[in-house]
Amino acid sequence: MNFSYYIAKRYLVSKNGKNAINIINILSFIITIVGTAALFIVLSGFSGLKDFSTEFSSYFDPDLKVIPLEGKVLEIPLSRKREIENLSGVQVISPIIEEKAFLHYDGKNDIAYIKGVESSYGQIVKTDTILLYGSWLGNSDLQVVAGAAISDELSLQIDNYGRFLQIMVPKPGKNAITAMNYRDSFSQIDVVATGVFSVNENLDSKYIFTTIKAARKLLNYKDDQSSSIEFKLSPGADEDQLREEIQAIFDVPVIIKNRLQMNDGLYKMLNSENLAVYLIFTLVLIIALFNVIGSIIMMILDKKKNLKTLLDLGASVNSLRTIFFVQGSLMTLVGGLIGIFIGVAFVYLQVEYQLIYIAPEIPYPFALRLGNVFLALGTIAVLGIIASYVASRRINEELLSQAKL
Repeated sequence: MNFSYYIAKRYLVSKNGKNAINIINILSFIITIVGTAALFIVLSGFSGLKDFSTEFSSYFDPDLKVIPLEGKVLEIPLSRKREIENLSGVQVISPIIEEKAFLHYDGKNDIAYIKGVESSYGQIVKTDTILLYGSWLGNSDLQVVAGAAISDELSLQIDNYGRFLQIMVPKPGKNAITAMNYRDSFSQIDVVATGVFSVNENLDSKYIFTTIKAARKLLNYKDDQSSSIEFKLSPGADEDQLREEIQAIFDVPVIIKNRLQMNDGLYKMLNSENLAVYLIFTLVLIIALFNVIGSIIMMILDKKKNLKTLLDLGASVNSLRTIFFVQGSLMTLVGGLIGIFIGVAFVYLQVEYQLIYIAPEIPYPFALRLGNVFLALGTIAVLGIIASYVASRRINEELLSQAKL
């Protein structure tokens, strides 16, 4: 192996007999560098995009959320609420009422989800962070905070007490709603928008916040009924243990979701896109490494006489194959390391100095992850080893017998 490694290293760093082969080797080396750098940069870009897409959920989603397994109503009497609040690891809880509603304002209509919250909700979600303008809910049950897209759709005016926003939900029942009975078929409250929030396009067009008292009045819920409970946990809280303890408190089956499970569709989509892009760039690398196979085969043909001499001096065919296997592996590994260095430098500069923007004042998100370094380097190393092995198998007794001394 030392013999093969020595010869392979000499072939790697020394010039070959023909200028065309030198050019092919240089091109193969450059392609390996560029391919590895591109793979790492793309993986880092998707990691940053994943962080960028999900960081807004940390502003809006609680640490845990409890919803009923069946139906829409969760019974939370005061004794049960106190029992939950006293659990170790629970910092704050907030009952929530959530339901789809019809909105009407100054001749314009829209459909959205009302979200009734208690005053403790501000300790779970930093409302000052998501508030775009105006003020958050006060003590009055006549106030709402609308999503930015809903506000634009309805042309809402903030703190205009001369023009009310009407929120309507169908009353329970099986009778069809017609023009004759639609007023009696809906529960309605008239409210005033005091503020507008913004998280992302989906949430901005989905929710409108109101007090939980107003939501209970609209939906005819009792004081101990809600749609869900949202939790803020203490740092270092044991989530698995809390799940068991919360489940034991309720006398009916409930579903307990953490932040990841509440956004499982988004995470699955981002992971699928990341995998698809990785496979596409891996395919590009496979095609690019055909150049490595070609350069090694050209090198074998160029060094055919030298190989015949080594064979006559006692070297085995396997050891000659090992020479070019090691040479190809070293070429791809060194090229991969240089490519990783270039990729890391680019991502670092983007993270620190925002070289590329996807919109004014919004730099393209990149994330520098050690896992992406190992993934990109491992991919080029495995593919390079396979390509080198395939090319080195070109050496055989028949080829060497054709060499003329």
